Parts: sequence; C-alpha cells; structure tokens
Amino acid sequence: MPREGTSRIRRYARHRRIRRRLKGVAERPRLTVFRSLRHTYAQVIDDSAGVTLVSASTLEQEVKSQRENKAKVDVSRVIGGLVAKRSAEKGITRVVFDRSGYKYHGRVKALADAAREGGLEF
Repeated sequence: MPREGTSRIRRYARHRRIRRRLKGVAERPRLTVFRSLRHTYAQVIDDSAGVTLVSASTLEQEVKSQRENKAKVDVSRVIGGLVAKRSAEKGITRVVFDRSGYKYHGRVKALADAAREGGLEF
C-alpha cells in the first residue's frame, strides 16, 4: 500500500508537529535549518520578538569560495561552524535545534555537529 502524499507534504506535516512545541526565546533562540537541492541555510531566530539574530547560507561570498569541488555535506559543516561563530560574537551559546521536518542525517546532521563543535549548546 503506497504512503499518502509526497515527501514534501510529509516533511511539512513533521515540521508543523515539531513547531507546535518548539519556541525560540531570548535566552534560548531557535536554530533552524532549510535545505534546497542546491543550497543550505541556517538561522538563529528569537520567536518572542520575531527577529532573526544570526544567519548563514551557502549563497554568501565567504562560503562560495569554499564551496567549489566539495560535497554538500562538507559545505553544510562550513555553514554550521559559521553560524556558531556568529552566534558566539552576539553572545548566544544555547539554542533550540529546529530541523524543519528534515530527517536528522546528511546535511542537517553535519550542520548540527559543526555548530556544536563551534560552541553552540543544544
């Protein structure tokens, strides 16, 4: 029996379930991940104020030079380290991790592990 819906619809359902209980506050903002087929994005968000505190993505000039001839997982590690470094500069050390409905493996896991190595606690 085939599963109902496409993988994108199932991801959105997982994302809604996760977001029901995850909230980023000033003391512990939310680190969210989005991945497209080509790029990876990470943001640290304070949901109570509705502002993005820190962001990093593969579209930035700083990352584009490091992106050539690397696998997407390796570039995601760079993004995780970059968002951890920028968060530390803003005084953010603890976050809540929001995987946005993606399974915790591959690029999402690489980004999270690099953020942890960079000093973020979640």
